[in-house]
Amino acid sequence: MEESSGQNTSAQLAHAVARVLKEGASAVLATVVEAPRGVGAKVLLEEAGARAGTTGDAALDEALGHQARAFLASRAEAQTLRVAEFAPALADWREARVMFERVEPEPRVVVCGAGHVGASLARLARAAGYRVTLIDDRADFVARGRFPEAGVELVAAPNWTDPLKEIIGNGRGVHVAVVTRGHNEDEECMRAVLAARPDYVGMIGSRRRTNIVLARLREAGFDEESLNRVRAPIGLDIGAVSPEEVALSVLAEIVAHRRGGTGRPLSEWRRQK
Repeated sequence: MEESSGQNTSAQLAHAVARVLKEGASAVLATVVEAPRGVGAKVLLEEAGARAGTTGDAALDEALGHQARAFLASRAEAQTLRVAEFAPALADWREARVMFERVEPEPRVVVCGAGHVGASLARLARAAGYRVTLIDDRADFVARGRFPEAGVELVAAPNWTDPLKEIIGNGRGVHVAVVTRGHNEDEECMRAVLAARPDYVGMIGSRRRTNIVLARLREAGFDEESLNRVRAPIGLDIGAVSPEEVALSVLAEIVAHRRGGTGRPLSEWRRQK
């Protein structure tokens, strides 16, 4: 899929980017930012292997494809490298610099349950830059008057299953926190969430409460691989007590999962000397 016309290539790239975002997929946009020739050339390299655009050199395009896979695995948002760092055999391009940028849908947090913790988590996640959907089966709990701030999508649902299937979509880039008011609501939510397979799913509650729900799901036929993906109890251990602190522990785990963090203290290295 390569075009010689700059205008056609730009249109092709725009169309490919729009499709990637619509499908909830991931891709890398590689741009030549410093080189003897071809500065400004762009190549969109999709995670599934498709490619749009060209640098004008098939060997470099191929090398960019290999590096794009490593870049996606790194979870970085952007990175600039010399070609010598990832394709030293390309003598004509060794000193050229290429910028790699991640292309994927806006990261989302879906909060099931608009009680004190759910409401706090929705607000905090939005402040951290996530696209947020807050869903509850009690319409008054997701009334706009409770959430005058912009950016939090509110969904009043008579049941959890159908809305969650639509909201989660293919699950890419979606982080779901189940923080409902009871076992039955937890179980109904989890049935829909596990079927949709989002990137992250966690459930609030004590060990006893979460074990009860997971046991019910196991009896309903969900396999161990699916159940082992559930973060339950949800969140990192920061000694949280208040709803706001619990929300912070949940969002901290979501960020660590998305960014590949460990959750350990950053000062730990000092004590290891």
